[in-house]
Amino acid sequence: MTIQTLKNTLPSSPAFVLDEARLIKNLDVLATLRQQSGCKVLYSIKSLPFSTILAMAKPFVDGFSASSLFEARLADEILEGGGSIHLTTPGIRPDEISELSTLCSHISFNSLPQHQRFAPLAQAHTSVGLRINPKLSFVKDDRYNPCRKASKLGVDIDALWQSATIDTIQGLHIHTVFAATDFTALLKTIDKIKLYMGDKLGKLAWLNLGGGYLFNQIHDHRPFITAVKQLKNDFGLDVYIEPGKAAVDPGIDLVATVLDCFVSDGKTLAVLDTSVNHNPEVFEYQLQPALYEHDAHGQYKALLVGGTCLAGDMFGEYSFAKPLAVGDRVVFTNVGAYSLVKASRFNGQNLPDIYLSGSGRLKSLKHYAYQAYREQWLAD
Repeated sequence: MTIQTLKNTLPSSPAFVLDEARLIKNLDVLATLRQQSGCKVLYSIKSLPFSTILAMAKPFVDGFSASSLFEARLADEILEGGGSIHLTTPGIRPDEISELSTLCSHISFNSLPQHQRFAPLAQAHTSVGLRINPKLSFVKDDRYNPCRKASKLGVDIDALWQSATIDTIQGLHIHTVFAATDFTALLKTIDKIKLYMGDKLGKLAWLNLGGGYLFNQIHDHRPFITAVKQLKNDFGLDVYIEPGKAAVDPGIDLVATVLDCFVSDGKTLAVLDTSVNHNPEVFEYQLQPALYEHDAHGQYKALLVGGTCLAGDMFGEYSFAKPLAVGDRVVFTNVGAYSLVKASRFNGQNLPDIYLSGSGRLKSLKHYAYQAYREQWLAD
């Protein structure tokens, strides 16, 4: 279904629309990469834990990666015992470690003290590893940088190298990038791990290379394939990757309707029935999402704003071939990752509906009724 057809036929707005064909195309890239390199693929469900996405991904992946007990429970429900669940998180509650160790096939502890406290309780049921910080920064914006100064993410590689803990674990987990479109960072990170760990890598069972790589936007996968094959051949490791955004973007769009248009200080404002609270990274990181209707040569400009009372509820200024009018629909494209999973009902604005587009038809998957809002704020 084309976006123009979608705009004309969508029964409700605002709405997230899952494009089945585009999502399958993303997953096909990961499946091909798995076949060519011998790596194992985990979908990182923190990017979007919607059950339809998990069920769609299941045939293409070896399992899921999780960051909390609830994510691990959901992953277990979908997998029904038929795949791996890897967990790493800075914060593990003492009252959750027992259940986590039975749900998760692999746990990478985030610090040496965390490992010291919980490894004895977990290792009877799960493969225990450590998340490490290789102290290599590839991301300029520290809000995205796992290896920033005083990072909370992973054991300092220098501290691990000098610790006997390396001899007690089965695997390592690394994650150093965000939205990377080449493998330079990965190759440099692998080289540093080899330099520090040497033959000790051969005593491990697995290496999780994390996520952050947009595999579907990287045209030459040969450096990755070669690196994975070398790790497997030289050290006998199972090698995992855990893409999130690469599995769902492109493939999910947010459709909104113009509720009002007016001029303020010489600028035309179009108020939408959605909000940056439905796509919080727009506000958090000052991102301007791509808009299907934007025309770089368009003579008519409009500042698209959300319908809440938050002054900063703005998506940005776009250009159009004709003036926007009340009732027009606009489509923010490729906004699946880290949008709905972070969304809120600020001002009582309902969450967007969710539809699946496939085989030329739309299927309604989710509508949030007033009762869901009421239950969220009603005291028990």
